[in-house]
Amino acid sequence: MQIRPITKSFHVSGQLAPTDIPQLAASGYSMVICMRPDGEGWGQPDFSVIEDAAKAAGLKSYYLPVVPGSVSLEQATKLKDLLKQTEGPVLAFCASGARCAGLYQMSQQIG
Repeated sequence: MQIRPITKSFHVSGQLAPTDIPQLAASGYSMVICMRPDGEGWGQPDFSVIEDAAKAAGLKSYYLPVVPGSVSLEQATKLKDLLKQTEGPVLAFCASGARCAGLYQMSQQIG
C-alpha cells in the first residue's frame, strides 16, 4: 500500500486489499473512499468486501466510482460534501491514486 498525502487530512493510494483496512484504522484514518468502479481490474475486490472490512475496523467507507476520463461536477460536489462531514484523515483509493487526487483538486475549485 503506497499512501501519498495530498493535504494533511486527504491522502490517496492505489487499490486496497481488505487486509489493509485494520492498519488504516490503527493509523488514525476516519474514512476510506473507493473511487474505483467494481470490476474495473482483474483480481480487484468488490467495494462490498472493502466496506465489510471497514465496518469491522470501525472505519466509515464510501463508494464514489470514477470512470477514467469521465469525472463529473456531481462527483466533485459529493466528495466536497463528504469531506465536510468527516473529521480526521481520509484515504481515497483507485487503481493508482491519480483519479482521487484529480477529483480532490476539482472539488476544491467548487464555490
